[in-house]
Amino acid sequence: MGALFYNYLKLKAESSKSKIMEVKIMNNLDKVYAESVAKDYMPKETSKVRQLKKLDEKAKLPALVTAMSLGVVGALIFGFGMCLSMGILGTGLVSMIFGIILGLLGAAICGVNYPLYKKLLKKGKAMYAYDILELAKEITAAEN
Repeated sequence: MGALFYNYLKLKAESSKSKIMEVKIMNNLDKVYAESVAKDYMPKETSKVRQLKKLDEKAKLPALVTAMSLGVVGALIFGFGMCLSMGILGTGLVSMIFGIILGLLGAAICGVNYPLYKKLLKKGKAMYAYDILELAKEITAAEN
């Protein structure tokens, strides 16, 4: 009977230790979660590298958005023209001729897309070049 009682006390002590460990772990997890939530609401410091990345993005984003949009529109017009010319969406000679014209128009839009992208990218880089170069100089001077 004594050994049985001893084993019972031993198990009871182990389970209470594990519960204490669980509580400590949960408290630590709660603390970590609270800190991460608080970090989201704190004012963020803007570093010079982050400012440089934002300026670079500002310079390149309009050209990218325009190129993607124009590329999608050109491809859709081209595809619609192909469907008309092959008789998938319409039948007859008028449909085929209209489809060929639309296909050529869509191909022309896609062909103009890349030179337009390069021109807009060059314009965006020229617009922000001074600010980007000054910020880059400040960053490199701070590292040395």
